Amino acid sequence: MRNSGRSQALWTFLRSIDYLQLLVMAMLLTVGLIFIRSTGMQIDTEASRGFFHRQLLWIAAGTAAYILFSLLDYRSFFCRSAMILGYILALILLVVVLFFGLKVFGATRWLNVFGFRLQPSEPAKLMVIGMMAEVFAAPRLAQNKLLCIFLAGLTIALPFFLIVIEPDLGSALVLLPVAGAMLFCFGIKWRYVMLGLAAIAAGTAFILLDSFREEPLLLRNYQRDRIKIFLNPNSDRGNRGHNAYQAKLAVGSGGLSGTGIGRGTQNELGFLPHTVSNNDFIFSVIAEETGFLGAAALLLLYALLLYSILRTAFMVSGYGRYLSCGIATLIFCHVFINIGMSAGIAPVTGLPLPLVSYGGSFIMTAMITLGIMQSVHRHARLDETDR
Repeated sequence: MRNSGRSQALWTFLRSIDYLQLLVMAMLLTVGLIFIRSTGMQIDTEASRGFFHRQLLWIAAGTAAYILFSLLDYRSFFCRSAMILGYILALILLVVVLFFGLKVFGATRWLNVFGFRLQPSEPAKLMVIGMMAEVFAAPRLAQNKLLCIFLAGLTIALPFFLIVIEPDLGSALVLLPVAGAMLFCFGIKWRYVMLGLAAIAAGTAFILLDSFREEPLLLRNYQRDRIKIFLNPNSDRGNRGHNAYQAKLAVGSGGLSGTGIGRGTQNELGFLPHTVSNNDFIFSVIAEETGFLGAAALLLLYALLLYSILRTAFMVSGYGRYLSCGIATLIFCHVFINIGMSAGIAPVTGLPLPLVSYGGSFIMTAMITLGIMQSVHRHARLDETDR
């Protein structure tokens, strides 16, 4: 009888797993490792050869975190309290990085933790989603939607402005569509949706106008230059626009089937700068070396990943649905903007490609995020079994 009960419990557990998400995540991580190794071999320096091994370490740590969060019940008091404490810790780290962070290329975004670089803005995105989901799902707050919206706005405003100050405008702006999608999921009235869209349009217009001022009010000089180059790609191809131009050239030179893994000339000859070829512009390397077919396959993997998350969102309600909606939007924005940078349809912002780009902070955040989604899916399936 005991063996029968254990077998039944194991079978129930195995049936509750989202295998599509698990398979797609593993494939994307593999793609990232292949092309991080490819760029390292082409650059062939001691530092570049170490990228692959460091990424393996981050993936190993991320896998442990993924398994842990997958097994936990995301609805438990422990997990929801941890998300609130994580949000507070994220705010503290965002303040600390402004005073004690490493300054790289004019931006103070990283903390040196035991020899590893931690970018607090990455986990902060997940914590914002968790905190907003908590606000929207609170029964007492749900009775007063205006209060909910105000608290949600405050939840996002604090990290938003701290990230802008670093400065990291790209990461900060990603929080806006995430908040908008979660508000829409919350059931905000259409007039407020239209008001929000009008505010975003006004903000975008202000940023564009500010980019043409000699002394911008909001933007840093390099941010202004990025926007001007995006609007006129040929204006400064030899300097500020070099990375974006070479990335787009790499995408176009891949043809149908690509030049072959490890044979991309844009990266090998240094036209696509080695400092960005394995992170911000890794899609350009993939598109050049695998061509249209490889790039299309990568997009299909991301489409399947988003499908698995949105499928889970429709299986749950309340807290789980808000989490799913925010996470799906965050991943979509990163994919769209990162690939858009390489294709020339989005300004350069430095957002990594989820699970593919080199970098520990976002690999850990992405795998924890997907671990939470696995937990949401598993408990939704278990609840169906219990009915």
